[in-house]
Amino acid sequence: MPTLPFQIELTHAGWLAGLLVVPILVLYFYRGLVDFARWQRVLSLACRTAVVVLLVLALTGLTLLRPTHDQFVVFAVDKSLSVGDDSRKTADRFVEEAVKKAGNNRAAFLAFGEAPGIVRDRLETDAAQKVEENGTNLAAAIEVAAAACPPFYVPRIVLLSDGNQTAGDALKAALRAGMKISTVPLKTRDDAEVQVSAVRVPAQVQQGQAFNVEVVIDSNHDDEGEIEVYQGAHKVWNQRRKLKKGENKITLPQSIEQDRLVAFTARTKGFKDTLLDNNSEFGLVSTAGKPRVLLIESEQRDAKDLVYALEEQDIRVDVRPPQGMPDSLADLQNYELLIMSNVPATALSMKQMEIARTFVRDLGGGLIMLGGDQSFGLGGYYKTVLEEILPVRSDFEKEKEKPSLAMVLVIDKSGSMGGEKIEMAKEAAKSAIELLGPSDKIGVIAFEGEAYWVSDIHPCSDKGFVLDRVSTIEAGGGTVMYPAMEEAFEALQNTVAKLKHVIILTDGISAPGDFEGISQSMASARITVSTVGVGSDADQPLLEEIARIGGGRSYQVEDPFAIPQIFAKETVAASKSAINEQPFQPQTIRPTQALAGLEVETAPPLLGYVVTRNKPTSEPILATEAGDPLLTWWRYGLGMSVAFTSDAKSRWAAEWTAWPTFGKFWAQIVRHAMRKNDAKGIVVQVDQKNRQATVSLDAIDPSGRFLNGAETELTVIDAQLGKTSIAMAQTAPGRYQAEFPTPLAGSYHLEFSQKYQGKPLYQQSRGLAVGYSDELRLRPTNQELLQSIARASGGQYDPKPEAIFAPTDQTALRATPLWPFLLMAAALLFVIDVALRRIDLTLLGIGAPRRFALSTGRR
Repeated sequence: MPTLPFQIELTHAGWLAGLLVVPILVLYFYRGLVDFARWQRVLSLACRTAVVVLLVLALTGLTLLRPTHDQFVVFAVDKSLSVGDDSRKTADRFVEEAVKKAGNNRAAFLAFGEAPGIVRDRLETDAAQKVEENGTNLAAAIEVAAAACPPFYVPRIVLLSDGNQTAGDALKAALRAGMKISTVPLKTRDDAEVQVSAVRVPAQVQQGQAFNVEVVIDSNHDDEGEIEVYQGAHKVWNQRRKLKKGENKITLPQSIEQDRLVAFTARTKGFKDTLLDNNSEFGLVSTAGKPRVLLIESEQRDAKDLVYALEEQDIRVDVRPPQGMPDSLADLQNYELLIMSNVPATALSMKQMEIARTFVRDLGGGLIMLGGDQSFGLGGYYKTVLEEILPVRSDFEKEKEKPSLAMVLVIDKSGSMGGEKIEMAKEAAKSAIELLGPSDKIGVIAFEGEAYWVSDIHPCSDKGFVLDRVSTIEAGGGTVMYPAMEEAFEALQNTVAKLKHVIILTDGISAPGDFEGISQSMASARITVSTVGVGSDADQPLLEEIARIGGGRSYQVEDPFAIPQIFAKETVAASKSAINEQPFQPQTIRPTQALAGLEVETAPPLLGYVVTRNKPTSEPILATEAGDPLLTWWRYGLGMSVAFTSDAKSRWAAEWTAWPTFGKFWAQIVRHAMRKNDAKGIVVQVDQKNRQATVSLDAIDPSGRFLNGAETELTVIDAQLGKTSIAMAQTAPGRYQAEFPTPLAGSYHLEFSQKYQGKPLYQQSRGLAVGYSDELRLRPTNQELLQSIARASGGQYDPKPEAIFAPTDQTALRATPLWPFLLMAAALLFVIDVALRRIDLTLLGIGAPRRFALSTGRR
């Protein structure tokens, strides 16, 4: 049976229910138009029925589908860095020649690199296309090109690329596209290029163990230049070498004596080269050995007793000043535990605090904070990231017998304080107010061209009123500080309090005034003054002089986010209630295995401590005779955080350092808090390709059998401290796997934790080195992939330009909506129907019966 050359389609078939109106029209035929001839009534019924049918068909979206051989071709052109300038010109010429043969066919153009650009109807220059060149995502380009093909055409994609994809799976995308994809191979760039392709190192070694570092360097020409290899920040090898075209390998014997995680970096220089970003590559090595602790101590000479005690217990200790606090996670990962001894929050940056939190929470590291006059609340830790980690709070209930404090905050609100500065100043003021006790008093003065009271000196029993007033401060105006200091002095002179303190905050140079005189007047009235200069424009010499005369402290900060820490530190210090320097005997609150065999009750007395409060879910172990926390810990994320509110040096622990069990006490606490790296029974493998990492963990139990059904979690910390937690799925007996993207170059830190029936089994750390983009690597055109794409989709590999728009046997159905024609026909029939119902056509002689007269003769 012959097939029709077209098809009919109804896009809204539900409207066919409208045909139910036709029986009503038939019924009306018998009741209406009774005075007209039957043939006229039948014709009217036919017209009316036809109108209804035509309207219903128009509503159903009646469409005529006719086959067409017209093609719609999307040219997807690779504009990534690996495609050289000559190849780009070749691709443009190919497209231009192909489009000349398009005829009635249509074409569109898509430039792509790391991501697809915008599909356009004409070929544009490289500058106009604006695609990210540092990558090649063939899969995304195919998906966008396929989506751009409109219906009613035979779809085609022409992919012009070197085939070196750095993301996605182009072959899978080609199969999903469901259309023919022709591939045109482009040559990779042929500029002179030397690259460090890889630094191959073992994932883990023992400290002191010898191993090889293999450096792989690729070159597309013979050359000579210098090669350097670094272990961390130290250069361990340097040599001038000749390179041959192709792959060159250099093997160096190395060992690691101390660090836990070491980066070995290879660099090239002095070669004839085009791209500089691929002249360096690195690999990460983890080591296993003695436990290692980092001690941050404000006064390094005071650390000798603790360091000696721990090293006697076979624990290695590195001592640094606050300036040496790690500002990279890779640095802190060299240690199992961080001890902070009398380190103020004002000496640390926000980034350093964030790194410490990540180290404890996400990578299972330990933290111990020791007491001192620069620690806990006295160090300005109230509401900081580190206070969040600690098991104790830096604020405390002020005892009634402690001296009352009256404090005035003098805050610069000039125009230069706009934005983050004024917001941080307000946050700092609020933190200071919250730290004061009910018997204290607080006032706030803001100044610009003139001074005004944001809140008069007010009892802290009603902090809410002052906090609300502080929120109203807005920046604007000049900088005139002297009247504000006068106002603060006069107000405090008339206020009854045992302690009086002023904190001045400014970021500029004030108009002249007798600052030395007002400072001396304050000092004579036993009012202390501290100053905070924000940014490099602050008049720091003047502020330091005011603080010196006023018996306070002077601070200079570049980061406005440090202001709240300074205000908190000053407030606690001024209240003189955060330190208790009465000798006391430690009291055991909760027995623990960590202190087994120590008999702390027989230890000598401690001579002082910082007053804090335990957090609700913390574990208090030791307390003072007054019931305040002495030794408290808790688990924070994967790690352990410990607070010891006294110290481990001569100020408060002078008698403890001579206690025979001093070293054992601290060694047991340190071992309890430090990260546990137990690698027995597990093997970890990490592979990274095309910005995607695949991690596998093989686990066995102590009897040597595969460990199945274990709860295995992977925590990933990327190069910007972003955190991702992934549940690893079991894929084979004892094997657990996970995948995660690695879009950022740098060091990734991986923490594996495994539990079985709720019981922790293993915890292991690993590093992952992610170097420069694969787009910068020397690779030939991937003809195999391009051929596979063409073969799998039914397209052609390396076609000629004139073959792109060659006639094809494949057809597409071209749709022609019929509703306009149906509506026009319905309108015409409606007019005819109206005429049939209004005009009796028989009166016009239309359709009337003819009469024939027969003549008859009569006589």
